[in-house]
Amino acid sequence: MIRRTQAERSDETTGRLVEAARERFGATGYAPTSIDAVAAAAGVTKGAAYHHFGGKAELFRAAFVAELEAVDAKLLAIAAEEADVWAALRRGCRTFLEHCLDPGFRQIVLLDAPAVLGWETVREIEHDHMLRILRDGLRMAVAAGLAPDGDLDARAQLVFGALCEGGMLLARSKEPAADLPGIAAEADRLLSALVTPPR
Repeated sequence: MIRRTQAERSDETTGRLVEAARERFGATGYAPTSIDAVAAAAGVTKGAAYHHFGGKAELFRAAFVAELEAVDAKLLAIAAEEADVWAALRRGCRTFLEHCLDPGFRQIVLLDAPAVLGWETVREIEHDHMLRILRDGLRMAVAAGLAPDGDLDARAQLVFGALCEGGMLLARSKEPAADLPGIAAEADRLLSALVTPPR
């Protein structure tokens, strides 16, 4: 039998806690979820949860980052699959909005994160995840001659802000799946105004 190191055991416990946090915070929201409930779902003690995370807010932050990383993986896969930068941008934006239909993502990222972490912290974390991928896509579009040059940081912020607002519309909708096509179409029109598609 191969003995695991302390670091490996610690990583495993941390991973289980983060997955349990995503499940519990995503299902019931931040306020009603106790760190005891997350620890129980992860199969660890409350003391272990506090050992790996300073408290409930820190555990929520880890769940928030994990949710963003899951979207990042989808967006990067799209970028690798699509030969055309413009098609990748459009599909990536649509994929983000589709992901907003996921109840856990909606609860953690769209509804709870701004209140729990603060808007500045949320944007700071997103800057290293989805926003970075969008900005890189816009730069590739400019390099390929598919979009005009300009302040791409500002352009990426504008597009991302619109997508987040679209996500919030879906998060507050009574029928998000039914509203998705219309919101996605409007997001696509906005993207078309900021990026010149190939003719």
